[in-house]
Amino acid sequence: MGPDSSWMFDFAGTVLPIFFVVVAVIGALAAGRELLAWSRNNRMPVLTVPARIVAKRSEIRQKPQDEGSPARTTTLYYITFELENGERMELRVKGGEYGVSAERDWGTLTYQGTRYLGFTREPHYSRLEGR
Repeated sequence: MGPDSSWMFDFAGTVLPIFFVVVAVIGALAAGRELLAWSRNNRMPVLTVPARIVAKRSEIRQKPQDEGSPARTTTLYYITFELENGERMELRVKGGEYGVSAERDWGTLTYQGTRYLGFTREPHYSRLEGR
């Protein structure tokens, strides 16, 4: 081994471990954030309130192809509800729920913190009709 090969030992001994530590810390922070949101939602009361759907949107996320496995695409669905007091909240919903919902639907929203629990459509909801 000559003097030119010493950089390879510095790279493998210093840079790679730092890289793996940074990746592990980022993963731990992401998992911690999800756990914190889950815990916060569990402490919130379950609320059932009159609401209407004012907007819908979807978000497509794509995981790059790994060696030997295909790329994966995930679609996330969101519905924005307007409550009686004019407050709006966007909640993540499942695809089936997204598909049967339409903007301007009236009904009763059930949620816990930022967790969507359900929406019961009603044919007419006069208190929110003027909006």
